Amino acid sequence: MTLFQLIAGFVRQHWRAYAASGCMLAVIALLGVWMPRQIGHMVDALVARQLSGPALWVEIGWLLAAGAAIYGLRVAWRLQLYATAYRMGVGLRVQLYQRLAQQGPRFYQGQRTGDLMALATNDVDAVELAAGEALLAGFDGTLTLALVVGTMTLGVDWRLAAVVLLPFPLMALSFWWISRRLHAASRQALDAFGALNDQVQESIAGLRTLRALGLTGQNAAQFGALAGTAAARGLQAQRWEAAYEPAVGGTLNAAMALSLGFGGWLVWRGEMTVGQLTSFGLYLGQLIWPMFATGWVLALIERGRAAWARLGPVLDAPLSVDDHGTVPQAVPGTLVAEDLQFSYPGAVQPALAGVGFHLPAGQTLGLVGPTGSGKSTLVKLLLRQWPAAQGQITWGGTALPDFTLAALRAGIAWVPQEAFLFSATVAENIALARPDATPAQIEAAARAAAVHDDIAALPQGYATPVGERGITLSGGQRQRVAIARALLADAPLLLLDDALSAVDTGTAARILQALRQQRQGRTVLIVSHRLATVMDADQILVLRHGQVAERGTHAQLLAHEADGHPGWYATQWQVQQLEASLESDGDAA
Repeated sequence: MTLFQLIAGFVRQHWRAYAASGCMLAVIALLGVWMPRQIGHMVDALVARQLSGPALWVEIGWLLAAGAAIYGLRVAWRLQLYATAYRMGVGLRVQLYQRLAQQGPRFYQGQRTGDLMALATNDVDAVELAAGEALLAGFDGTLTLALVVGTMTLGVDWRLAAVVLLPFPLMALSFWWISRRLHAASRQALDAFGALNDQVQESIAGLRTLRALGLTGQNAAQFGALAGTAAARGLQAQRWEAAYEPAVGGTLNAAMALSLGFGGWLVWRGEMTVGQLTSFGLYLGQLIWPMFATGWVLALIERGRAAWARLGPVLDAPLSVDDHGTVPQAVPGTLVAEDLQFSYPGAVQPALAGVGFHLPAGQTLGLVGPTGSGKSTLVKLLLRQWPAAQGQITWGGTALPDFTLAALRAGIAWVPQEAFLFSATVAENIALARPDATPAQIEAAARAAAVHDDIAALPQGYATPVGERGITLSGGQRQRVAIARALLADAPLLLLDDALSAVDTGTAARILQALRQQRQGRTVLIVSHRLATVMDADQILVLRHGQVAERGTHAQLLAHEADGHPGWYATQWQVQQLEASLESDGDAA
C-alpha cells in the first residue's frame, strides 16, 4: 500500500469531515476572489467620483464582513481537519502497537527498540500531516490558484495574465527537482533519528552497566556523534524544504515585474483602467499563498512518503508466528510433546532434536541440563514464540496452533529468568493479569512467593513504585514478585523458566512448598539449573545438546548409570550437594 492509497482510504472513511472542510475552503476561495474585484470597482468609482459618503462605507463594510467570514471559516476548517487527521495518527499508533504485540522473537531479532519507538512518534506524525495539512492545503491552494488565474484571465485581461504566467513553468521544474532531493533527505533524517532514539534507549537501560565499566565517557561520545549526524541530516532536509521559498519568491517577483511593466503599458495605451490593474495586482498577490502552499504541501508529502516507507513494511510484516487458531479457550488437560525438532535461523546445530514428553494435568515436569541444552527453547515452543519445525505439542488433545494466541497465552502463566516489572507499584505489578484482585488476594500471592516480608519492609509497602523494569528491587525480589504475579493469574499451566535462580535455597524451598500446596490441579513445568528445585517433580527430563539424555523421577535418575558411570543428573546432584555443604560450613564458621 502506498501513502496515497492509505490517505485515500482514510478520506473515504471520513468523507463528511473532509467534504465539510472542502466546502469551507471553497467559500474562502470565492470570497478571496471577490474581494480584489470589488476593490478594483471601488477604485474606478472613486477615480470617476461616483462613490462617496454612505455608499463608500457600505462597500467598506462588505469588505470587512468578507474578511471576518474568511477568518471564521479558516478557524472552522482547521478545527474540523485536525480533529479528523488526529484520528489517523491514533489509528496508526494503535495498529502499530497491535502488530508489534503479535510479533515473535524472529521479528525483533532484526529490529531496534529505539527505531520502533521512532516509528510511533516522528514517522506517524509525518504521515498524519500528509493526510491532514497537506491534503487540505493542497485542495485550498489548487482551488485558489484556479479561481485567481481564471479571474485574471477572463475577468481582467487575458494578455496580461499570459505574460505574467511565463515564469511559472520554471518554478514547477524547480519544485520537481527539490522534491526528489527532499524525499531522500527526509528518509535519511528519519533513519538518523531512529538510530539516535535507539542509542538513548539502550544507554538509559544499561546505565548502571556503563557506570560500572567506566564507559560513560565513551558512550557520551557515541551519543554525541549520533546526535550530530541526526542534526546534520535534519538540517539537510530543512535546507531542501527551505529551497521552495526562493523558487516561489523569484517566480512571483518576476511575475510582479512583468505585471507592472506590461500592465502599465496597457494603461498608458488606454486598454486597461487603473482599477483593473489594481485588481490584477491584488490577484497576483493572492497567488503567493497557492505557490507557497505548493511548496509546503510537497514538503509534507515527501516527508510523509519517507515516513511511510519506514512504517509500512513494519505494519505489513508477516507475523513470525501465525495466529490462525479457532479454539477460543484453553482447557486443562494432558500436555504432550512429540518428536520436537527446532533450529534457530542461521544455526548449524539444532536446538531441539526428537524431544518428547507426556505430562498429565496437575503434575510437575522438571527440565534440567547444561547451559545451551535447549531448556528455554522448549519453553518458547510451548509459548508459541517460535514454531516447531517438526513434531507437535498438544494440550488437552488440542494442538497448540489450533488455539488462538490470546487463548493460549491466557491459559499459561510464564515466569522468565529475567523478570520484567513495569513502572508501577508492587501491587499493580502483581495484579497485572488480574486488575480486579483484592488486596487480600495480592498479599496471599506474595506470601506464596515468599516476598511478602520484603514488600512490607518497603517505604510504602505494596503501594511502593518499583521504578522502570523494577530497578528499585533486587534480582531475587523481582523474580519473586513475578512469581506472585503468575500465581495470582491462576492459569492452568505454570512455566517457571529458571525463575528461582536469584533466590537462595531456603527461599526456593519455601516457594516450591507453597506451590505444591496451592497447585490444585495446575500443571507446572520448572526449568532450573539447581536440581533441588525439581527433586519433587513427578517427572524430570535431562536435556543435552537438544536431546533427552535422561528421563525419570529424582530417585530413578540418581540410580541411573551410563556405561557403568553415574548419569549427568546423579553426577550434578553430588556436585551441588557438595557445594551446598561447603557453603553451610562457611556460613557456620
